[in-house]
Amino acid sequence: MTDADTASGGAADGRDRDADGRARNARPRDGLGRPLPYGADGVERQPEGVVRTARETVAEAQALLDAGRPFHAHEVFEDAWKSGPAVERTLWRGLAQLAVGLTHAARGNATGGARLLRRGAGAVEEWELAREEGRPHGIDLAGLVVWARELAGRVERGPGPVDAADEAPRLAS
Repeated sequence: MTDADTASGGAADGRDRDADGRARNARPRDGLGRPLPYGADGVERQPEGVVRTARETVAEAQALLDAGRPFHAHEVFEDAWKSGPAVERTLWRGLAQLAVGLTHAARGNATGGARLLRRGAGAVEEWELAREEGRPHGIDLAGLVVWARELAGRVERGPGPVDAADEAPRLAS
């Protein structure tokens, strides 16, 4: 690794690596998770691999959604997906997809946003129907499915990006 690589956070192959050689993107990001140039002021990143209770996950994700940071909420859901009980992985994956769908819609990617909103809605609905449990951890699954499908339709009709904070769903009511 050269001094230039070290200064930019990159490895000799141009990729960011941690001390164990695992790929880690050290570039700062904006509020919607878009990479910024090295040295730019970005928003604080969500720490990876945090194990939270389901209620803590919902509360932290809701705060991030309300702040217009759905990309970061997705990372919170991803932690739950990876560390939670296997029976809940489809639920957390679906919620992560909803957050990423909102991220894409806020970035102006109507096709990707609508597709992920619908995919997330399908996963959440599938999980709910398989368990006949409409409010796991206080989450309003049926309300989220309606929200996601309605937003997907609006995103496809345009015009332009949506405001992530204004469009943030209520996870629990």
